[in-house]
Amino acid sequence: MKRRNFLTGTTSTVFLSAMPTFAAASVPMPYDVNAMPPMDDRKSFIDWMVQHRGEDANLLGERYDRFLQLIAHKDIWDNRNKRAYLMTPREDFVTAANLARVYEWHYLDIGFGVTITGPHTVARMTNTIEPRMGEKVLEIGTGSGYQAAYLSYLTDKIWSVEIIKPLYERTGRVHSNLIAKGYREYAAINRKNDDGYYGWPDAAPFDKIIVTCGIDHVPPPLLQQLKPNGVMVIPIGPPGAQHVLKIVKRQAADGSIAVERSDIYHGAIVNFVPFTKFKDGTVAGTHNSG
Repeated sequence: MKRRNFLTGTTSTVFLSAMPTFAAASVPMPYDVNAMPPMDDRKSFIDWMVQHRGEDANLLGERYDRFLQLIAHKDIWDNRNKRAYLMTPREDFVTAANLARVYEWHYLDIGFGVTITGPHTVARMTNTIEPRMGEKVLEIGTGSGYQAAYLSYLTDKIWSVEIIKPLYERTGRVHSNLIAKGYREYAAINRKNDDGYYGWPDAAPFDKIIVTCGIDHVPPPLLQQLKPNGVMVIPIGPPGAQHVLKIVKRQAADGSIAVERSDIYHGAIVNFVPFTKFKDGTVAGTHNSG
């Protein structure tokens, strides 16, 4: 096969026991940032992934079938992002109860009152910000850990914030187990348990920001931590009526800043879990202004 570097061009115990256990075995071959699974043939993809990653053939078939739908619906459009989707084992980030639905279109419950975003939305939001190797990416809402894992195939500098402590702890174990199995690319993920509204000031500024929870305005701290000419995707609007916006922070030659907004779904509503906040050290309420 030809090779090309596409990267450079409510207790945690209860829910932990309900997670799949695919991370028990070791990945057969070390991770290669240049390795590209076949994209044009279902069987070739499955065979390659079984050989290189040791993943379940049936689930790989489901992953590939969804991949074809991502392309058909124009939710993913370049080879780097196609590779990121195909390389990420979504099955390791859902609960065991939802394993049979892991590659369905829609979001799935992961406990703690939150969800794992559907593969179409993850793909479109990620491809929209177009992370590049070496760029710093901030994720608000670690959730299951799937989005951060997906990002690790696009850049080696990821910061992710999760407000729900038991979920943060469970996801940490999921990532640690996968790293031990051989998914060493996930070691690029920096995580913390905090209120994501305020970003990650110590690691700022960021080239790209992806927000996975809905709010009725763009948080000023996130916009401030975005580099000039950086890109953010964020669901904006009241509950039940959110639009996923692409925010571009433009800097003119005179140093002035302008913010460009566009709707990546062209007006369609896409619902997300609420952007919750800390109050007196606990998760209470949301950051909506209304």
